[in-house]
Amino acid sequence: MYRESVVAVILLTTALVIVVALLTAAGAGKLARIDGATYPAALTRAATAFATVITLAASVTAALTALLT
Repeated sequence: MYRESVVAVILLTTALVIVVALLTAAGAGKLARIDGATYPAALTRAATAFATVITLAASVTAALTALLT
């Protein structure tokens, strides 16, 4: 019973991080287009924002894992 709830929490947290990363990327791309960037430049900024959010989540997870174990 305990193991299934841990897996569910991990999956929900992963889904939440991905949704936040996608929303951040969409916002960054939209702001880049409003700023006058070309579509390739806006896509590059959106991809950078997405990768940054995923990297930040991974580093926070690693730090918490080191503290809790």
